[in-house]
Amino acid sequence: MELRHLRYFQAVAEEKSYSRAARRLRVAQPALSRAVKEVEAFLGVMVLDRSRHHVRLTDAGALLLSEAANLFERWDESVQRVRRTAQGEEGELRLGYIGPPTEPFLGRVLQEFRTSSPKVSIHLEERTPERVWEMVAKRRLSAGLTRPVLSHTALGLRTLVLREEPLGLALPSTHPIASRPTVSWSDLNNQPLIVLARREGMSLHDAVMAGCRRAGFIPRFAHTPSLISTVLNYVEAGSGWGVVTDSVIRPSSPLRFVPLIPAASVPLVLVWHEDEDPPPLQRFRELLLAWKKAGKLWPKIVE
Repeated sequence: MELRHLRYFQAVAEEKSYSRAARRLRVAQPALSRAVKEVEAFLGVMVLDRSRHHVRLTDAGALLLSEAANLFERWDESVQRVRRTAQGEEGELRLGYIGPPTEPFLGRVLQEFRTSSPKVSIHLEERTPERVWEMVAKRRLSAGLTRPVLSHTALGLRTLVLREEPLGLALPSTHPIASRPTVSWSDLNNQPLIVLARREGMSLHDAVMAGCRRAGFIPRFAHTPSLISTVLNYVEAGSGWGVVTDSVIRPSSPLRFVPLIPAASVPLVLVWHEDEDPPPLQRFRELLLAWKKAGKLWPKIVE
């Protein structure tokens, strides 16, 4: 028995007439009659009491009509859910991210995403850059907002660059050089530097090393903590000069960001597994691209 048989039976039962049901469904009346007989043969019971003048439901037919209505309602709902899922309007988005660099935009982007896709379940996990990559590679996350790593192709991962973040110094606002427009890399020579540990932020750490080498010296690291917030706490405590990206210094911070010259930058990227690209992730990626194009990710920063 097919859904078509039940729909034919439903129409006859509701119209209480084969002829009216045939007009409603725009099918030939004999086709309706055959369908109802096939339903009865499948179930082994009579569902309609027929006469020349009327069609009446049997007790079994009344129950079948009620169950058919429930079935069609669930079926229609399932069809809509499948379509919404295919369009990215239902499903799950598990997003890993690094904290300070994403603060200017992540909450706002997710608010718009939730408005357009209210049935998508969103799960957020803040991790270090390397941990985000690892979790995406192991398919524990749908995608990540993080720093790039050299091995992403070998891991089967794809990236979308959202922004090249300038490198500079994080210094207390009272520091003698905090008011400068820029600071040369050579000025960092012999200074106690505070940089994110390489195991937690490979691309940032390596960019600092490369900038110092180009300036002709090996940096002296006072501290290499695992969290960027700890880098900033060390700087605020006067333990050294922090080397960070501009996005980690908020306007309300007691610290100041001074760009380094020659200019150097570290990318912020969206990363996802090339074999795992479900519709909700596609919609999220499209939204990020639209925001990037419109300049809404960092509205106060001219790129």
